[in-house]
Amino acid sequence: MQTQITCQRDAEGYLVHPEEWDADIAAELAAEENIELAERHWPILEFVRGYWEEHKIIPDIRHVASHMAQAQNIDKKTAKQQLFQLFPYGYVKQTCKIAGMQRPRAWSTG
Repeated sequence: MQTQITCQRDAEGYLVHPEEWDADIAAELAAEENIELAERHWPILEFVRGYWEEHKIIPDIRHVASHMAQAQNIDKKTAKQQLFQLFPYGYVKQTCKIAGMQRPRAWSTG
């Protein structure tokens, strides 16, 4: 699939300017990662985006797992397992990229 993304991206494919992100870009980034976005993906992407818009930093995976656990009334371990089922190559590699974030420089594995 040839990408139609016109936003500036770094060498690893992350957006340089996260504010240029939209749902169409998310779908194209996901396709590059061999992920077809489903309804279950969007609350996670929206949480990451909302957190970034409020704090101007990417939420750590622990924040995402806590949010998922609370929203679904499940434990954090199960939430993290679900996150990795939806984004099998990892939080930074896929979740953050598809949500239109810049690549984090340093990261806690959570």
